[in-house]
Amino acid sequence: MSVLIKQAAEHWHFVSPLLRKPKNQADYDVLVKALDELLDLIGEDESSPLMSLVDIISDWIEAYDQQHRPMPVASGVDVLRYMMREHGLSQSDLPGVGAQSVVSEILSGKRQLNLRQIRWLAERFAVSVETFI
Repeated sequence: MSVLIKQAAEHWHFVSPLLRKPKNQADYDVLVKALDELLDLIGEDESSPLMSLVDIISDWIEAYDQQHRPMPVASGVDVLRYMMREHGLSQSDLPGVGAQSVVSEILSGKRQLNLRQIRWLAERFAVSVETFI
């Protein structure tokens, strides 16, 4: 048996909770807490030997999130509705998109956003053009 494996076996009970992919919410919570503690410990030191552990745990957390909490894909119109709600805007508050009737047709799905409108919205809300595509 190599020295490395012998040392790992001797210390396994200490590190095994950190080196297990999460199978349930409790496992996930343990990893999230461990990641927070590791990041507090190493700070901005990207050369820390613990960065490989941070990478492994981060990957497992991300995979669990993607499997159990997938992010919904929003259309440009969904984003527009959200932005209007967040900013307390009405259809007539978006002259760069068009008249109130045009905005209404876009929001109802009768019309799609065109490139000019998307550019105006991106500038208006200070977001990237891709936000509305």
